[in-house]
Amino acid sequence: MSLMVYNSQSKTKEAFAPLTGKKVNAYVCGITAYDFSHIGHARSAVVFDVIVKYLRYSGYEVRFVRNYTDIDDKIIRRATEEHSSWDIISNRYIREFKKDMSELGVSAPDFEPKATEYIPHMIRTIQTLLDKDHAYVSEGNVYFSVKTFPFYGKLSGRDLDEMIAGARVELDPHKRYPLDFALWKHAKEGEPRWDSPWGEGRPGWHIECSVMSTALLGPTLDIHGGGMDLVFPHHENETAQAEAATGQPFVRYWLHNGFVNINQEKMSKSLGNILTIRDLLNRYHPETIRMFLLSKHYRNPLDYSEEAMQEAEVGMERLYQTVRRAEEARISDGLSHSLETDPGEACADLAQKTAGIRGRFQEAMDDDFNTARAIGYLFETVKAINRLLDARDATMDERDIELLRQSCEELRSLAAILGLIQAGWQDFIHFKTHRTLEKEGLSTPEIERLVLERTEARTRRDWARADEIRRNLNEKGILLEDSREGTTWRVA
Repeated sequence: MSLMVYNSQSKTKEAFAPLTGKKVNAYVCGITAYDFSHIGHARSAVVFDVIVKYLRYSGYEVRFVRNYTDIDDKIIRRATEEHSSWDIISNRYIREFKKDMSELGVSAPDFEPKATEYIPHMIRTIQTLLDKDHAYVSEGNVYFSVKTFPFYGKLSGRDLDEMIAGARVELDPHKRYPLDFALWKHAKEGEPRWDSPWGEGRPGWHIECSVMSTALLGPTLDIHGGGMDLVFPHHENETAQAEAATGQPFVRYWLHNGFVNINQEKMSKSLGNILTIRDLLNRYHPETIRMFLLSKHYRNPLDYSEEAMQEAEVGMERLYQTVRRAEEARISDGLSHSLETDPGEACADLAQKTAGIRGRFQEAMDDDFNTARAIGYLFETVKAINRLLDARDATMDERDIELLRQSCEELRSLAAILGLIQAGWQDFIHFKTHRTLEKEGLSTPEIERLVLERTEARTRRDWARADEIRRNLNEKGILLEDSREGTTWRVA
């Protein structure tokens, strides 16, 4: 099966064929740097991180660009509120975003341009649009004339009248037509400004991405991505101005990820339910967050809830425990096994799963990057590994050990494309333990003191006190496990 991608413009799945052989030019809209980034930004970043990783795994040579909008009305407003400057504000939140991405395991793009670095390029493109009569000057502002571009609406699938009726179009006496949009904004008092042929001002939002993407990747992009909220007007306007300026198709494949809702409500500041990446990282391991974000197809809506996050955490713990358990298996002279499972059947099942896992994983990812189905195939292999381990009762022969090694190698290799099973068991369990202890107001020395007290109570046959300590710790999510070597504890 060849790679099929859903093109938001054609509204169908299409066979993926880059403009130039195996070379892929990909651009994704980044953040406007005026505040901490939220879980919606995390979804877009993780989704396109996986898409780029899978394309490279599949043999494509990818040049990947994700921009920063570092001048904007929101940035200016924030700077005014804090009695600061626009560049201090934008640079601060760009640094914070990069920190979030690093913790989430999102690889840095090949290029991360800032809008203000490309203002000369934007001025040249705007002049080209003026020269071609696709734009006009009005009171120091420059507007794109939508009616001069006959294909306006081809991405969002709307006609002009529908757009005016369905969108909150800003009434501006300087515009010739309500849907015309600003390419250059005349500077207001106290705002940052740059020189231009039309007076001091700054670029409009939409021109930024068209110019940065084509400057770095050429006039035609293989992939342009972003959240579904950007389809109209941002990506529609990008298309119009880019194609009007260059006379060439702007994007071959438009990819858009779905929204993240919070407990089945739309995330918005008015509802007070904005969940930042930083808040999420304080509560969950980064790979748990990735597991959650990839648990649904990228185009579908994703609903955040504590239950969904706990389910993702259980899934990640199962992956790590399985790999750890397989790696700790040892060869034994005398094979013993439980009666519930035939070890021969378990071995054959795992061999079959291991032989087919890569093909099934690729089949899922080739179907418009279906990470949810790909993760399901990983867990089929996990189930087969555990079945063999249960059947052998942790005693292995050389054939079993080699099969487990191959299975875990395949599991880790494919999970790496999704950014999973990368941190290590100790890192994962340490994070979970630290979070639980902090939540319950416990500490490692306190738990170890209680474990010792329980051991002493058992020695003097004070079963009531021993059971009370176990029960109290269980209620706080701490499980005690007794063995001949003594008592150990772990987070549930």
